[in-house]
Parts: sequence; structure tokens; C-alpha cells
Amino acid sequence: MEHQEDEQQQLNIELTEEMAEGQYANLAIITHSNAEFVVDFVNVMPGLPKAKVKSRIILTPQHAKRFMKAMVDNIKKYESVHGTIQDQEPVSLPMNFGGPTAQA
Repeated sequence: MEHQEDEQQQLNIELTEEMAEGQYANLAIITHSNAEFVVDFVNVMPGLPKAKVKSRIILTPQHAKRFMKAMVDNIKKYESVHGTIQDQEPVSLPMNFGGPTAQA
């Protein structure tokens, strides 16, 4: 019986109907500790003084870096087809973040 080291196992990823609908976010708040990166995705509505975190993703530093590289790669691919994404003016919102801070 031969054993091949090169053989990759296939990963089946399940996407539920509810998760497939997604959550809209127009603000990401990123905090980190020595052990993790925490990304809170927020939907800020114009004129409303309160916004809720729609999703929180916690990543190891290694996965955060891989995610950053994947985002850069995908943005380059997008821009090669659709043109340069124009940066908007920086958003300066006075924020009172009522959640726990990212401390390990």
C-alpha cells in the first residue's frame, strides 16, 4: 500500500442559507493583542448616533497576515478588471466603542 505525502485532503465548507445572506458593513474596527486580531464589522447609518457591531472575527496573527495578503491580491484582481478603486476622504467619527477591548 503506497502512502503519498502530496495527497491533499479536500475540505467541504458548508454555507447555510442564513449565512449566505451576509451582513452589510461599512466600517471595520481592528484591535489586537499579542495573541490575536479582532475585527468588528459595523453598519453605520447616516444621521444615527448609534451603530451595532454586525460581526466579530477573531484571528491569530498568522491568519490575519494571510487574510491581509488575500485581500491585497483580490483588490489587485478586481482593479485589473474594473479600474482603480477611488479612496474616499478619511472618515473621522467620534466613537464610543462599548465593547470589551482586545486584551489577552
